[in-house]
Amino acid sequence: MKKSLLIAGAGVLSLFAAQPASAQETVVVEEESVVVTENVPCQTHYYSTARDNWFIQIGAGVNAPFCENFLASDKQKHHLTVAYNLGFGKWMSPYLGWRISFLGGPLHWDFRKFDKAKYVSANFDLMWDMFNSYRVNSRRVFSIVPFVGLGGTFVWDYKGEPGNILNKHHKVKSNQWCLPVSVGLQLRFRLCKYVDFFAEGRAQFYGDNFNNYASGQPIEANITAIGGFTFNIGGSDFQSYNPCDYLGYINSLNNQVNDLRGELATTAAALAAAEAQLPCPEVVVAEETVTTPLLATVRFKINSDVIQDYEKVNVYNIAEWLKANPTQNVTIAGYADKDTGTAEYNMALSKRRAEAVRSALVNDYGINPDRLSIQAEGSATQPYPANNDWNRIVIFSNK
Repeated sequence: MKKSLLIAGAGVLSLFAAQPASAQETVVVEEESVVVTENVPCQTHYYSTARDNWFIQIGAGVNAPFCENFLASDKQKHHLTVAYNLGFGKWMSPYLGWRISFLGGPLHWDFRKFDKAKYVSANFDLMWDMFNSYRVNSRRVFSIVPFVGLGGTFVWDYKGEPGNILNKHHKVKSNQWCLPVSVGLQLRFRLCKYVDFFAEGRAQFYGDNFNNYASGQPIEANITAIGGFTFNIGGSDFQSYNPCDYLGYINSLNNQVNDLRGELATTAAALAAAEAQLPCPEVVVAEETVTTPLLATVRFKINSDVIQDYEKVNVYNIAEWLKANPTQNVTIAGYADKDTGTAEYNMALSKRRAEAVRSALVNDYGINPDRLSIQAEGSATQPYPANNDWNRIVIFSNK
């Protein structure tokens, strides 16, 4: 995208070096409007780089296994035991993420008597942020995050009623490998940019060998409730872009092209009128510097004084113009849109925008700061009254 914008900017610059007409030729330029009509939906897209939006979570809670129970109904109950949790993952977008979550701890359940075991489980989960699917907000205090997952569980140290699952030596197994399917729901509370508190419930569904005894219902389960903290590495913001931002910029370049065509046509007409009066006395004219019109502008995003990459070509154009016209000075006027912020805030914002452009000209292109002056217009003046968004802009003019 940057390369395309630079090519478009180079096309505008090439018009400044238009081929001169000889004294015996009449140049006629036909004005035509160039408009980008491609049907591109104005939708903001979000993405995460490879280094951003990783997280680590630490938590603890309780387990409650659901296995065969042959006790009398008045004696049946579910035993809660401690569960420990450690995990890490990444949000690929504001809506979808993944994580690898480890769970472990003791298990207690009733079979024909009180049984025990220990387990550790690793799960790969896919996570969905429901609220961000409706409206993206990296500063949202509360979010609901459903998830599903697949994993592996190792259960060992069975105690109590002997199992009936045998190993290859025809002895009762002392441990089991299981492949659970998980579903769950996480409630996430934002404490700051880097730390969240979470509370989640998970149900892991196993085959009939989970408790080392195959009988009764074919599906067994372990229900886990966990609370803890999530540490967001690098924060929880996402990069974004909107195709309409680029289309607006291309249309701005097209408008500049059309303005230059109009000026070239006017000059051609004046040349033709002058040729019609030939011959005329030769007049010695003192040599003077020919300056180029300042048509470049720099647009900004809402509530921002950061020069976007696709706007830097216009800063480069002005820098080249100043280098080609060393006797000329430039006024940098900053503006803000009237529909956002107070008049006082917009005045300060427009000044910061003008200062950002002047700083880029001085620091990136070596322009003498004495040749640049800034002017803060705030939102009292709107150069584009018909399009509020276009007034987040810096405009250049000769002193």
